[in-house]
Amino acid sequence: MADKGFTPAQTTFPTLSFWGFGNFTPPSSLQARIAGSMATLLHDAVMNPAEVVKQRMQMFNSPYRSALSCIRTVWRTEGLGAFYRSYTTQLTMNIPFQSIHFITYEFLQEWVNPHRSYNPQSHIISGGLAGAIAAAATTPLDVCKTLLNTQENVALSLANISGRLSGMANAFRTVYQLNGLPGYFKGVQARVIYQMPSTAISWSVYEFFKYFLTKHKLENRTPY
Repeated sequence: MADKGFTPAQTTFPTLSFWGFGNFTPPSSLQARIAGSMATLLHDAVMNPAEVVKQRMQMFNSPYRSALSCIRTVWRTEGLGAFYRSYTTQLTMNIPFQSIHFITYEFLQEWVNPHRSYNPQSHIISGGLAGAIAAAATTPLDVCKTLLNTQENVALSLANISGRLSGMANAFRTVYQLNGLPGYFKGVQARVIYQMPSTAISWSVYEFFKYFLTKHKLENRTPY
């Protein structure tokens, strides 16, 4: 008999046990949100310095020969704080990005896959479009984060800023002073092109393993 697909509404999630590490019960909505928030805080705390190094090495005529030399130079000349100037901006960007991303994905799934069955094509399309929309909407925050990370000398001199630029509000004012409203959307095409395949792959892999693990567990349940 042909497999008609798996629909989440048909299932009451059982308590699962993975690889002998004990029982796993799917978390409540509140628990999931708290866990997601804590994960974002920790992720950005770890990754923000890496983002600073990456963006400084990508600058035009970057003076850094390697990631290690960039870390050493920034640490010696600007201190530890240089790696976290954009931390609050990163967090501020991730909140609306993830909100728009998930809301858009769910909306598109209701439209293209109303039965919420496992459908790889719908997951790829919805995931890619959700990432593109979220990326475009949060580009102004990404522009400000990049300015805080790179401390571009040309930009600071044109804006008559001496020393180092700090704070999201200052970054927003500086971008507007230099390029007006269009300045907030510089690089939007590249950001969208980067995010679309990333979120499409993420959602399709997530939905596949959710389908596979849950379906496999249900098929092996002992009937009462």
